[in-house]
Amino acid sequence: MEFKQLVDAAEKWCSGNPFDLIFAEEVDERRLDFYAEPGISFYVLCPDGMTGGGDNFHVWSESEDCLPFLQLAQDYISSCGNKTLLEVLEKVFRSFRPLLGLPDIDDDTYEQYHADVEEEAETDHQQMGVSQQ
Repeated sequence: MEFKQLVDAAEKWCSGNPFDLIFAEEVDERRLDFYAEPGISFYVLCPDGMTGGGDNFHVWSESEDCLPFLQLAQDYISSCGNKTLLEVLEKVFRSFRPLLGLPDIDDDTYEQYHADVEEEAETDHQQMGVSQQ
């Protein structure tokens, strides 16, 4: 994807959340820098298929406070299959929700896990009433 298209997609994404695209550089790294109050910053290095650059996006932050929150997005990017910029940005946004003071969004994995735990608890509860006389 051309870098201009990536910048346009990033600006459109920013319109729906607290982040601003504060810097975009195509020459050396194809890098997009984002910032939101209170001091949350990260950047995305975009793949460049035309020059044989990396195949995947890369997210990072120069802020020690932000790095632990990016682990979810980094794991997502490294999982199989190519991701789009918007998919990566949405995963980063979800990761930073606690720092932004926003409630966590339950994803499908959590809901499935939670349902399994409730079913197990009900089964255990039923068994607890059985006496062994």
